[in-house]
Amino acid sequence: MIEQTLTVKATNGLVAFLLPEEKKACEGCNGKCGSQVFAKLFDTKKADFEYKFDVPLSVGQKVVLALDERHLVKTSLMIYLLPLLFAISSAIFAAEVMQWVEFYQILLAALGGFVGYLIAKSHLRSVKHHIEVVKIYPNSLPVTQIDGD
Repeated sequence: MIEQTLTVKATNGLVAFLLPEEKKACEGCNGKCGSQVFAKLFDTKKADFEYKFDVPLSVGQKVVLALDERHLVKTSLMIYLLPLLFAISSAIFAAEVMQWVEFYQILLAALGGFVGYLIAKSHLRSVKHHIEVVKIYPNSLPVTQIDGD
């Protein structure tokens, strides 16, 4: 399970809008590696994550959510491999079966990659990831006092 600590930014009944904790790209080298340089250059706006809980939460409360990594691996394979396989198979089809010139092979490969992307995107809209609530911290105590387990 992949776990992430989030902070409640706002609530609407049982629905909470969560903000993930900020993590450095790599905490081992203290900013000397390339991944932290890129993380500083391309710092993106943090997005809220909406989740419906069984109990009401208050603003500022921290929760830990977990995601099964098997779903993440399947999703990643679908996103990255399907367009690549469509592009390669389209290029091979254009070269070997149709015997087109290189320019048309490249165009068909790009079209095949785009079709693979559209198929992966439409398939992933229907995928629901199972997110599990691991822990809800009480709002009255700081996280450092109870985070020993």
